[in-house]
Amino acid sequence: MKKNVLLRTNFLVCIVIVIGFVVTSAISYKSNQGIFRKDIESVSRLTSEGIYHQIDTIFTKPINISLTMANDSLLKDFLEGEEEHLGDRDFIDTMRDYLNTYRDKYGYDSVFLASVKTKNYYYYNGLDRVLQEGDPENVWFYSFLEQDTDYGIQIDNDQVEGAGNEVTIFINCRITDGDGDVMGVVGVGFRVDSLQALLQGYENDFGVNAYLVDEEGNVEISGTYTRFQGDSNLFEGCAFAKLKDTILGSREGTQNLWYSSKKSSGYVVSRFIENLGWYLIIDHDTTKLNERLSLQLLREMTIVVITILLVLITITSVIRRYNKKIIELTVKAEKVHQAVFKEATEQLYENIYEFDITHNQAASEATSAYFESLGAPPDIPFDKALGIIAQKQIKEEYREGYIRTFHPDNVLEAFENGRDNLQYDFMITTDGETYYWMRITAHIFRWQEDNSVRMLVYRQNIDEQKRHELYMMEQMQKDSLTGLYNKVATQEHVRRMLEQGPDQLFAFFILDIDYFKEVNDRLGHAAGDKVLVEFSGTLAGQFGKDAVVGRIGGDEFIAFLSVTGAEMAKEHAGELIRALRNRTEGGVSITASIGVVLAVGKETDFETLYKKADFALYKAKRQGRNRYVIAAADDENK
Repeated sequence: MKKNVLLRTNFLVCIVIVIGFVVTSAISYKSNQGIFRKDIESVSRLTSEGIYHQIDTIFTKPINISLTMANDSLLKDFLEGEEEHLGDRDFIDTMRDYLNTYRDKYGYDSVFLASVKTKNYYYYNGLDRVLQEGDPENVWFYSFLEQDTDYGIQIDNDQVEGAGNEVTIFINCRITDGDGDVMGVVGVGFRVDSLQALLQGYENDFGVNAYLVDEEGNVEISGTYTRFQGDSNLFEGCAFAKLKDTILGSREGTQNLWYSSKKSSGYVVSRFIENLGWYLIIDHDTTKLNERLSLQLLREMTIVVITILLVLITITSVIRRYNKKIIELTVKAEKVHQAVFKEATEQLYENIYEFDITHNQAASEATSAYFESLGAPPDIPFDKALGIIAQKQIKEEYREGYIRTFHPDNVLEAFENGRDNLQYDFMITTDGETYYWMRITAHIFRWQEDNSVRMLVYRQNIDEQKRHELYMMEQMQKDSLTGLYNKVATQEHVRRMLEQGPDQLFAFFILDIDYFKEVNDRLGHAAGDKVLVEFSGTLAGQFGKDAVVGRIGGDEFIAFLSVTGAEMAKEHAGELIRALRNRTEGGVSITASIGVVLAVGKETDFETLYKKADFALYKAKRQGRNRYVIAAADDENK
């Protein structure tokens, strides 16, 4: 009788345990899947962001360098005079030295110039070949001439002598004359394997597949493939082929899509890269991870079945062990997922903090501890803590933007407008003296448990990358020969000074080297370049750091600065005439003619200043050169 009661008791306990396990496992499995999906989404988005910004950095530099060369007057002069110097070794060597200088300075694998008139193809070792029409290897040249774009990107083998026929990414830029007619194509190239290595690195580190595809879905570059190997459409036979129109139909923002088929499932992140005209696609295949998650559940079930059998022998011991096991398994599963996400994100970011935006407070112990480490009282509202962080760590000129970007009101407004990401770059210090560049990327989402809006903040040290970008921006503004501002940068700086000083009096100088054409004709372009370099050095030395000094044409220069009156402008002009006249080059006396105009910032603009100063320069030339003329009031409509 007692045995039957014990059996019935054990049986009932087993039933209860089985029911409890099934319910617990179902809840745990669903919860783990939710955590798993969030981890996949976060890692995929962060991978996409990392690759996007690195690719943007990689291509911005060669595109800007190619565009700079395309607007260089030296190249245009070379192409204009090319037919007159066919077979002239010195003439060709001038271009070889020019291209080799860019190659050495920026470290590119290829730097080239192709002429429309002669079809000659020059590279850093001289004249390589003639681009005959009809040759399949020259299709790129004639196809690009038919396109209506300033620049284009092409993957091809590098055929020049010594290049080993390596697969290379070329940036092609048009060179046009004053009438807009194409004179030639100039550009740079770098080996495709460096970009493949970037994609392969992310694939190995985060278990994803990364592709760069064109607007038709053809793969341009992946970790193991390039377009040069032949056409391969990503959407032919892939697991997310049905998403093709959705992915390729949008150029705005980021596409985040789950997909599922009979054989596989996963998560796709796509983003259009404007500079390249390509799509970056990150495919995170979750098939094996789902299988492992199901296998883990199966293993847990097996363990519980064994535990139930043990219950029939010692019910009390089994119950205790079973409860302990369930707790351990649940905690272990959560810790595994948290560890995977933490490892993936910490490889990219310095710190991660969480905020409850709806309730204006920190949402984790680490965030609260960070606030307190900066002297903030416990339980301080998030918007107040922003001010403390800005005051103690952030450089003064970035504080207002930092607070405005991450203020709870702005975060809530952005989320309501459909934005789930915010980003801000600024300079920060940890010791109060040394500042470095930091990027904060914030992900906004809704927390299902209490329906609040929350924000995860990722802090990333981008000091090296940012300083390199600023350096490249500075280099883009400079004339390659003289080191002064180029034409575009000169105009922009003058316009900015006029806007910032509406009531300030300014002096605008246009300088032209007298007899410069005679130097070029008699002594050659090398001597002309030497004169330009020496002239620009003397010119720059006559002005302080607050003045704008630039080269806007072959031998035409501009200087712009604020003055206290006409006398100050005359003194500057006189000193310039004296400083620039005491030199000769090959028997040719080097002097300068100067046109000057004075104006108040709010009463003029760059175009008006240039027109009036140019007319004054014309007068100086007619009066015998080697002098300056200040524009009169009646020159307004000249």
